[in-house]
Amino acid sequence: MDAQGRGRADNVDPADQWVLNPNTGEYELRLTPSAPQSAVPGPRGAAPSGAGAPRGRTATPVAPGRDVPPPRRRRGAPPEEPLPGRRGRRPGKQKSSAKKALLWTGGTMAFVLVAGAATGYFYLKHLEGNVGTTDVGDAAASNFSKDEAFNILIIGTDKRTGEGNEGYGDAGSVGHADTNILLHVSKDRTNATALSIPRDLIVDVPDCETNKDDGTKDIVAGTEDVRFNTSLGQGGRDAGCTMRTVDTAIGIKPDHFVMADFNAVKTLTSAVGGVEVCVEKAVKDKQSKLDLPAGTSTVEGEQALAFVRTRHAFGNQGDLDRIKVQQQFLGSLMRKMTSGDTLTNPAKLLKLAEAATNALTVDQAIGKVGTLKDIALELKKVPTKNISFMTVPVKDNPAEPTPVTVVVDESKAPQVVDAINNDVSFTEVKAQQKKEAAAVAARLKGTKSAASDVRVRILNGGAAAGSAQQQLAYLQTEAGVTKSDNAGNAEAALARTTLEYDPDQADQARRLADIMGLSGAALKPGKSVTNAQGLPAMTLTLGKDFKGAGVKLNSATVTPDVDKSTADKAQCAS
Repeated sequence: MDAQGRGRADNVDPADQWVLNPNTGEYELRLTPSAPQSAVPGPRGAAPSGAGAPRGRTATPVAPGRDVPPPRRRRGAPPEEPLPGRRGRRPGKQKSSAKKALLWTGGTMAFVLVAGAATGYFYLKHLEGNVGTTDVGDAAASNFSKDEAFNILIIGTDKRTGEGNEGYGDAGSVGHADTNILLHVSKDRTNATALSIPRDLIVDVPDCETNKDDGTKDIVAGTEDVRFNTSLGQGGRDAGCTMRTVDTAIGIKPDHFVMADFNAVKTLTSAVGGVEVCVEKAVKDKQSKLDLPAGTSTVEGEQALAFVRTRHAFGNQGDLDRIKVQQQFLGSLMRKMTSGDTLTNPAKLLKLAEAATNALTVDQAIGKVGTLKDIALELKKVPTKNISFMTVPVKDNPAEPTPVTVVVDESKAPQVVDAINNDVSFTEVKAQQKKEAAAVAARLKGTKSAASDVRVRILNGGAAAGSAQQQLAYLQTEAGVTKSDNAGNAEAALARTTLEYDPDQADQARRLADIMGLSGAALKPGKSVTNAQGLPAMTLTLGKDFKGAGVKLNSATVTPDVDKSTADKAQCAS
C-alpha cells in the first residue's frame, strides 16, 4: 500500500490484484507485467504480504493457460500492455453514429406519437365540451345508426345572443324556430333530401314534455292554429317540441336535431374562408345590411348572415323566397366544406371543428364528437348532385283575407312525405323504378291464378277513411276478385300498402299484385288467415300510399311535381 502511495506500484492498487475468476468463482492473485512473480498461495482467508485479498477468500495461483480477468486500472492510468504471449482483451464494439441517430430518432418519434395521441384525445374532449346538448326525452332516437336511413331536423333560431347580434330585429327574442330544414339521408347513402318547413306555416303544436335544468319535468300545453316557429321558445318549449310538431303536422318523424343561432352562419363561413353566392341584380338592403354587386361574390361573417336573413332583396319579399335563397346558400356551403381546398387544409379543418362545435346544440344521443363525426362521414358519402332541396308544398292560408301565413297543400304534400318516409330519391327516380321493377320480376316470377280464384281480406292501415270498402267494391265489380271481404281497420298504420300471403298462395298474390300495381317490396310471405267463408285468404293492408280504388300503386313511384334544386348546382338569387 505504501509502495503505491510513493508511486512505486505502477499505478495499480494492490487490492485490485485480487480478481474474481469467472471460471472457478474464486479470487486469484494477478500481478502486473512490471512485477512478474510466481503466484504463491496464501493461507485461507489471508492474502500475501502487500496485497489486499478480499476477506474470507482463498488466494489461488494463476494456473498456466487459465483465462483470468485483468486487474482494474486506477483512474487516469495509461492502458496496460497485454501479458507476453497473451492476447489482449478485445475492445467493446462501439455503436456507429448512424445507429445512435436512428435510435434517437425512433425514440423521439415514439414520444411524439404518444404525445400526439394524448393531445388528440384531449383535443376531442375539448371539442366535446364546446357542444351544447339538450335532453329531449323520447322525441329523439336513443342512438345514431350508421346502417339505417336517418332524419335530422336542422333548426336555425332567431336568438340575438352573441357579439354583434343585438341589433338584429327583436333583441329580446327567446329563440324561435326561424329556419327549419328536415334532412333525410337514404339508407344506401346514394341520396338525401333537405325539406324546408316555412316558419309561417300554420300548424297545431302538441303538448310537449321538457326537462328543466334542476332535473324536474314540465308539460308545456299545446296550441292550435299557430305559426310553426312558435314550436320553439314559446312557453319554454325546447327542440323536442319542434321535433314533435314536425311529426304531427308534416308526418315525418325526426330522429335527431341540430340547432344553431346567428353566430353559426358567421363563424362557419369564416372558418372555410367564405362562401360563394350569386345575385342577378345588385343588392343594397338597409334592414339586413346586405350589400352585394350583381354576379358572384364571396361572403363570410356579417355579410353571410345578412345574405340568409334578408327578406326584402329577393322575390316577393316573403319567407318562401327567402327559403330558396337559404337553400342556395346551404348548397354552396356544402360544396365548400367538402372541397379539396377545405379537406386537405389542416388549419381550415381545425377552424371548422372549433366553429361547428361552438355553434351547435344537439340532442344528447349525438352529443359526442365521435357521433357527430360519424354523421358527417355518412352525409359525405352522398354525392352533392343527389342532395335535393325543396320546401313542404304549401298554399296561402284561406282563413286570412290578406294571407301572410300558409297551410299545407294536401294535394301535393302527401306525395313528398310518402317519398321521404319510403326512402325514395328525388334525383334517382329512374334508378329506383328499375330497382323496383327488378324486385317485382324476381318476386312475381311464375304463374298467376285467375282473378276469380283470388281470396283476400282488406284492411285499412292508414289510407283515407272508407278506402277498404271502395277498393273492395272495385275488386269485386271491376277486377273479378269476387272472393274478397272488408276486414276493417288494421292494428297499426303503414306507410306502404302490403300483401301478406302463404307460399301456397303465390299464384294468387301474383294476380292481385298485377291488378293493383304492387311492387316486390309490398309482397310479404307469411301465413294465410281465414276469411268470412272459413277459407284461407291473403291479407291486403292499404297503407298511406294508397291513392284510391282502381289506381295502380306503381304509378306513385314518380317524382312528385314540386319545385326543387340540387346541392351541386350554383344558382343566382333573383
